[in-house]
Amino acid sequence: MTESSTSRSSDESCGCKLGRIATEYDLSGLDDDLVASWTGTGDEQYSTRELATRVNQRVLESALDDAGVALKDGEVENTYRLLTDDDVTSGTRVQTRNELEREGVPIEDVESDFVSHQTVYNHLTGCLEASLEEPDDEERLERGAEKLGALQNRTAVVTEDTIAQLERNDVVDIGDFDVLVSVTVTCQECQQQYTVRELLDERSCDCDRT
Repeated sequence: MTESSTSRSSDESCGCKLGRIATEYDLSGLDDDLVASWTGTGDEQYSTRELATRVNQRVLESALDDAGVALKDGEVENTYRLLTDDDVTSGTRVQTRNELEREGVPIEDVESDFVSHQTVYNHLTGCLEASLEEPDDEERLERGAEKLGALQNRTAVVTEDTIAQLERNDVVDIGDFDVLVSVTVTCQECQQQYTVRELLDERSCDCDRT
């Protein structure tokens, strides 16, 4: 299903951001791990977005270790989630950053060294000359669902933060509240309505059933 090739040892650094970070944070074996994970099959294959998360967690773990922070199982993953996830409130994110700074972690520098999925992709295809076949329909659906889900989560978080701020300033009056975001897709031909998840599961509207 996939194929890849590397023309450079993983111990050598390239000139891109990811190569620099691998050297700076001593992320040994990173290139080999990235290629194997990106070009694997089934459960052993990871998207560039998932790989970016893994790289960033290793960067964070290295920074925590350098600062002498004692780490428990799962703490790196949870700390990274608190710093980056769209469903985490801004207050929680600021509190997490402040705690890391008190522990001696240069969190602003660390966050600036986090890589995007596009950076991972460019490193894989440019620096490492790895290649991957086009994703199948199931992979495209999964990626689409992840992207739309992230957008909905982001909308919910922004809405929650905005309402909470207005409430603190006595502009609106509301008790404990939850924010739910739902997107509806309507076919203009058959007038059938779907949530995004329903449409992705069905893959077609009623037009294809008549």
